[in-house]
Amino acid sequence: MSEDLLLAPLLESYFRRHLTKQRNATPATVASYRDALRMLILFAAARLQRKPAALGLKDLDRDLVLAFLDELEENRKNSIATRNARLAAIRSFFHHVAANDPASFGIAQRILTIPIKRAHVEVTNHLTEAEVNALIAAPDQATPRGRRDRALLLFLARTGARVSEAIGVNASDLHFARPRPQVLLRGKGRRDRVVPITADLSRSLVALLSERGIAHHEPQAIFVGAHDERLTRFGATHIVRRAAKAVSAMNPAMADKPISPHIFRHSLAMKLLQSGVDLLTIQAWLGHAQVATTHRYAAADVEMMRQGLEKAGISGVHGARFRPNDAVLQLLASI
Repeated sequence: MSEDLLLAPLLESYFRRHLTKQRNATPATVASYRDALRMLILFAAARLQRKPAALGLKDLDRDLVLAFLDELEENRKNSIATRNARLAAIRSFFHHVAANDPASFGIAQRILTIPIKRAHVEVTNHLTEAEVNALIAAPDQATPRGRRDRALLLFLARTGARVSEAIGVNASDLHFARPRPQVLLRGKGRRDRVVPITADLSRSLVALLSERGIAHHEPQAIFVGAHDERLTRFGATHIVRRAAKAVSAMNPAMADKPISPHIFRHSLAMKLLQSGVDLLTIQAWLGHAQVATTHRYAAADVEMMRQGLEKAGISGVHGARFRPNDAVLQLLASI
């Protein structure tokens, strides 16, 4: 192989052999990586005034990839997190190139040295228990739609499921047997997990399934739209926003809160943390790949920090500040 190798064979081997068969990537991961590489190739074709099929591997050099990343941020207004996700897909492809075409190692290596950009970590927003309960109570229980909406809101609030996990649950994933009613959630990266179901959620789900005439063992979607099709992410988000609008009409302070399906997940995590549940248990509950992701909830809880100061006996009264008398230490202290 050589540096003028066309992209099509490498892309085909990357998606069909590497991602799908070797890494066993989820369809969502494959779609995300496909979209990122498609955007890069379209950008390169426009920049070089060539058809995508005529592009060679050497056309995707470091400068072009950097220009593409700038395009994402400056013109497409993508966030740094999105920019980094696109770069992760590109780097994954060039890892494959480096492993399968030694002659192209130099090109791949120059791409792989492009660093991930550090992003500002936003404060994790969450709701109080009263605010969560107000949202759950917002739908009209006199209508089938309202009963479905309440069941979905309750599911998000009690399980901490991602919206994709919630709308992906089937009746066969539910187990109501006492004393341990639970639900199977299919998480990101094929990381499935089982979480407990509370009594109020059990009652709501049983009633919803009964109303729709679905047995617990049937592999049918729990949450469906107007035409009995599985509820979409957009549909679930609309349900949450509709409840938020109804609550905000009675409580204007709620209008300023960034309410989305994910805020129920944050709120449950904070509730568990404040109740004394350890981070490893919360990590397993939420399906985080790394405990560092879960740790941000601890970092966001100012009241727990304040209690920590009190327990540690830190009064805020400090002694004399250390002053270095060494010239080198003084220089470093002044920077």
